[in-house]
Amino acid sequence: MDADAQPKSSPDMPEGEDVVAESSGYAGSEDSAGAGDPFSDDPTYRAAVIDLLGALAYGELTAFSRLAADAEMAPSQPEKAALASVAVAEFHHFEALTGRLSEMGVDPEQAMAPFIVPIDEFHDRTRPTGWLEGLVKAYVGDGIATDFYREISAYVDHSTQTLVRSVLEDVGQAKFVVKAVRDAIEADPTVGGRLALWGRRLVGEALSQSQRVAVERDALASLLVGGINRPGADLAEMGRMLARLTDEHTRRMGQLGLHA
Repeated sequence: MDADAQPKSSPDMPEGEDVVAESSGYAGSEDSAGAGDPFSDDPTYRAAVIDLLGALAYGELTAFSRLAADAEMAPSQPEKAALASVAVAEFHHFEALTGRLSEMGVDPEQAMAPFIVPIDEFHDRTRPTGWLEGLVKAYVGDGIATDFYREISAYVDHSTQTLVRSVLEDVGQAKFVVKAVRDAIEADPTVGGRLALWGRRLVGEALSQSQRVAVERDALASLLVGGINRPGADLAEMGRMLARLTDEHTRRMGQLGLHA
């Protein structure tokens, strides 16, 4: 997120965004962080980074278009403007990712192509039926994917990690969504039950989609497995990663006033 695009979440709203095992991955190595070209002797790693940036780029592009469409359902002009502003920030993230791919000599369209079908299918299966469901999806559903890619970013070089984590930062949606959903539940408590069920469905679909992407793309999966001079995650760390993903989902649902 651009620092002045949207206000950060309030201090009493714990984000938990940085709970990632830094020491276990590629980026934790001082030698790796200082290397001039992390791809020179490891074509598999280069392919993995291209996949990571391609998946994120298409995810940001779809986030922009969905948020722009959701803004049209906003019940008031200030809410419409706030969500449209978030959409613009997501598009800037898309531009940053495609810019890095171009710098690497990669066609962004080709890098995104393998992820179009799985990401579009996820959104087709989780199409919101109204304003509040759209907000919960933007916060909870997209949050799971964000946490998954943030975990993967622990296993990339310093420059790539910096870019990935910058585009995964909250662009203002957390504070906005939490207030809107809590206000709606306060006005009509029956809304809470329906949105809680929706949130549970979203987490199941998001985890399945993330696992599918990782399994179907060998290069991307290799970031977790490890490679030349790149330690991967052992079974214990994989278990801790899944626990962190679950904990973050529970935290987000709690912030919305919903039961996970």
